[in-house]
Amino acid sequence: MKLNRRDAAPDGRMPLMDHLRELRNRLIKAVLAFMVGAILGWLLFDPVWDFLKQPYCSLPQSHVVDKDECSLFVNGIFSSFFLKLKISCIIGGVISAPVWLYQLWGFVAPGLYQRERRWTYVFLGAAVPLFFVGTGLAYLTVDKGLAIFLGFVADDVKPLITVDSYLSYVLTMLLVFGLTFELPLFVIVLNMAGVLSSSRIRRSQRLILFGIFVFAAVATPSADPFTMLALALPTVLLFEIAALLAFLNDRRRARRPDPYAGLSDDEVSPLDLESIDAELEKGDRAR
Repeated sequence: MKLNRRDAAPDGRMPLMDHLRELRNRLIKAVLAFMVGAILGWLLFDPVWDFLKQPYCSLPQSHVVDKDECSLFVNGIFSSFFLKLKISCIIGGVISAPVWLYQLWGFVAPGLYQRERRWTYVFLGAAVPLFFVGTGLAYLTVDKGLAIFLGFVADDVKPLITVDSYLSYVLTMLLVFGLTFELPLFVIVLNMAGVLSSSRIRRSQRLILFGIFVFAAVATPSADPFTMLALALPTVLLFEIAALLAFLNDRRRARRPDPYAGLSDDEVSPLDLESIDAELEKGDRAR
């Protein structure tokens, strides 16, 4: 069995060329997994497309041609092909996500300390559910935003919604909601890293809440009041939870004794070289 040179090295280091070879191999595996997922996505196009167009088909304005059938339109010869190709690639990216995430983690993880790896697991464990909760909420609000704006259409005017415009609208909604739900998680990460304190969060709380509503009004593609509130209110709730966790973390950190509390600014602190060497050695072993 041939050992990876990174695994053979006690500190996980590799020459530059070995890094590039490993990156190439992992990229090839990720691309192959994506291609297999895209082929499966091509085969699964019909049920996925029925799921994506369901919010629009629930509106009465979608039955402008046939009262018993939902109608979307294409305005080009190749539009149908590129629609299927785009959705197949999206499905391929989702299906192959475990593979390319594993390849990315396998390339980055050896350069991290054990504590950094642990925090990465916690971050991913919270980020993935939050993203899917955000996309689920976006899916539930798509038809509400469409109904508001299609309701302004005059009685003698028939809306002809193209497939490209509808798909762009839905994908933008899913991405905006999913990524916005990650913002409170970054507040917790910055607080854990000591960059952002809970007191600073409290002082800027009104400005942050105002910024959340402004962002929700600008980021949502429809910019209607219902969609804006559907994005802003859960984000405010998640931010308040993040602020509470930051406060608890700062209070826990404040209970720890400060080894430099009794020293003046111009006094030299004692340097324990043996303990520093032990910590460095322990860190090397953890890597």
